[in-house]
Amino acid sequence: MQPSFLTAEWRKLALANYLADPSILKKYLPAKTELDFWNNRCYVSLVGFMFKNVKLKGLSIPFHRNFEEVNLRFYVRFKEGGEWKRGVVFIKEIVPKAAITLVANTLYGEHYQTLPMRHAWNQSEEEFLRVSYEWKVSGKWDKFAVSALPHPVNFESGSEEEFITQHFWGYTKLSDTKTSEYQVEHPEWEVYPMKNYDIDVSGEKLYGQPFGEMLKQEPLSVFLAEGSEIIVRQGKKV
Repeated sequence: MQPSFLTAEWRKLALANYLADPSILKKYLPAKTELDFWNNRCYVSLVGFMFKNVKLKGLSIPFHRNFEEVNLRFYVRFKEGGEWKRGVVFIKEIVPKAAITLVANTLYGEHYQTLPMRHAWNQSEEEFLRVSYEWKVSGKWDKFAVSALPHPVNFESGSEEEFITQHFWGYTKLSDTKTSEYQVEHPEWEVYPMKNYDIDVSGEKLYGQPFGEMLKQEPLSVFLAEGSEIIVRQGKKV
């Protein structure tokens, strides 16, 4: 097992899951991985959440303990030792901290972008939990907001929620032949029963035309997960 690289909490994860054309994702596919399907569907997910209590190798970095992230990702699997590892590949990760973008892109070959961001978590008089993440693109605030009942529940085994949340590896395409792999550890998450959502994304500006068109669709599903403490293990090349 690789040593711990980062510890943190991922909290209030809003996830919108879209039907994807596998042919669009092929050029982003890291070497030695293949697309992972659920019920013969290929998914791309827009995910907004809070990073809290971040520590790198046990050390807190001033002004970088708590911040928002919004990412666009898809799902892959990698076979090692006769067993499948199920993971995610990020198209882009948006954060409000320039230093995070610089380190992730320069040292680890990731695809981060720095934009102004804000969030809100509110419980209304109607007893709804409202969670929103916003990021500013060319002077306009994009938004991903959800409303849910305030008490989280366990998801069912074999469900779509399980498929989306139970990918414990990250894969990054370094070249046509080299892939970076890292492990993420966390317990099974609870999800909040959904009421409604509001998504307004500058998809083409952020991700290019194919993903922009994809994000204009109604998502197949939207849900809100509570999240948990997480451990990200040091990466390696595979």
